[in-house]
Amino acid sequence: MFDDTLELAENKLLLIYILKQIKLPISNNQLTEIVLKNNFINYFTLQEYISELISANFIKYSNIDGKHRLTVTSKGDKVLTMFSNRVSENKKKLIDSYIQSNLNNIKKEISLTADYTLANNSFTVNLKAIENDITLIDLKLNVVSNKQARDLCLKWKNNSSELYTKIIKALIDD
Repeated sequence: MFDDTLELAENKLLLIYILKQIKLPISNNQLTEIVLKNNFINYFTLQEYISELISANFIKYSNIDGKHRLTVTSKGDKVLTMFSNRVSENKKKLIDSYIQSNLNNIKKEISLTADYTLANNSFTVNLKAIENDITLIDLKLNVVSNKQARDLCLKWKNNSSELYTKIIKALIDD
């Protein structure tokens, strides 16, 4: 019983530690990916812990550009400071290493968005790029098919830098 309580506390502290180390608001999916790839907690237990941490006001959802992102609250930060020694050094090293090697991909997922919605027999595609909290481009397009909308989103996610440069060049050049 006591071991279960210690494991529960360590796992919840680990989630707060991950969010604090990333230093960026991330989605539930991104947090889930980090935890599952490192085999720390199973999916269902993880989702339960996230809900409990939100209820206890240790982490919170913030609405950023219409997306729910998880961040550490000041209460969560204080708890982590007080009890960070309860998270094993091995797990901390694994998380720090994972974040270091994947931070660019995490940032890319946060700073690039490509979504589409159905609107009056067409699809509205919204392509957006943000860098250092500055919106570089926010482009909305209407296309006639779901396939076109999906293709545009995929192309944006895979080649946003190149596409952004081409758009700027086309608008600036005579």
